[in-house]
Amino acid sequence: MKIHEYQAKNLFSSYGIPVEKHILCHSIEDALAAYAALKMEKVMLKAQVLSGGRGKAGGVKLAKSITDVATCADNMLQMKINELPVNKILVSEAVNIESEFYLSFSIDRRNKSVIMMLSSEGGIDIEEVAKYTPENIYRVNIDPFVGMPDYLARRIAFFLFDDMELVSQLVEILQNLYLLFIEKDALLAEINPLVLTESGNLVAADAKLVFDDSALYRQEDICFFSEPTPQEEIELHAKAKGFNYIPMNGDIGCMVNGAGLAMATLDMIKENDGYPANFLDIGGSSNQKKILEAMKFLLQDNQVKVILVNIFGGITRCDDVANGLLKAYEELHSDVPVVVRLTGTNEEEARELLRNSDFLVAQTMLEAIKMAVNESIKAG
Repeated sequence: MKIHEYQAKNLFSSYGIPVEKHILCHSIEDALAAYAALKMEKVMLKAQVLSGGRGKAGGVKLAKSITDVATCADNMLQMKINELPVNKILVSEAVNIESEFYLSFSIDRRNKSVIMMLSSEGGIDIEEVAKYTPENIYRVNIDPFVGMPDYLARRIAFFLFDDMELVSQLVEILQNLYLLFIEKDALLAEINPLVLTESGNLVAADAKLVFDDSALYRQEDICFFSEPTPQEEIELHAKAKGFNYIPMNGDIGCMVNGAGLAMATLDMIKENDGYPANFLDIGGSSNQKKILEAMKFLLQDNQVKVILVNIFGGITRCDDVANGLLKAYEELHSDVPVVVRLTGTNEEEARELLRNSDFLVAQTMLEAIKMAVNESIKAG
């Protein structure tokens, strides 16, 4: 689960990580009041949307007067960034920056540990640094049984600084950010940029936190921050019905059972010059009602021009799926073509049920995918 920058900064503050003064605003009037309350000539206005690339999209602006604040706030509150409307903005202190750094904790699955990344190249995409100047990134795997004791935090801090005052500041930030990361079941805790101000203080000028959805049951205070995007709401709705649903940008809706078959189906569609609109995993069982709900879900997507049903019957019975498809066809009255490939338990019975129906029945997975791609091309 992602949260907004202002929410992350509030968490940072509660863990003793320094952030600049900031006020959340929902209107131009709020922004003007925040500018007056901060009593500073220069302030930063930052769009609060759950998306990266805000700066490049014009969602981060420096304002030097009350007129600038009004203009910037007005523009931002009418913007969309990556299709997400900007409904709130953060007005914050504009700190005088001497230098910028990057700091994050995330999960290193290969080494089964937390990994800390620290770089002197802050303020830009860390992927660019990793690609062109990887020597500027320090990576340290954190032993979960050791954590971030003083000696380790000091050793890391000396990567960037010789000044003992700055080392002490960074040690405190490292330990507090690691503690937040562990206690709140985060998948990512990132400060980019971590700035050194002209007055010699380290401040988190931006904050990004992503939490493990599977651990939210024990993080009630984090759940309070949840503001799902429209896409996430669809995925949550699907999950409540027992489906795993991932929307994409193509035109072939995919009903499958099992993540492995789903991945193979998507790969083969792309290899045959098709474009998946989504994949919907119905899981290991499939009664008629579930198939009907799955069909409704796929047809909600206006991009879908053809539906590909690719089921491997193990526990799932192919004849159950076939009966569910026939029931769905009766109720939904859709003219979207449906290609069906059913193999495994009771596949012969399933094919017999679908004989003389309007479904396009394939014998093999490749045949079904080529049929679905052809139907999507015919539909334009």
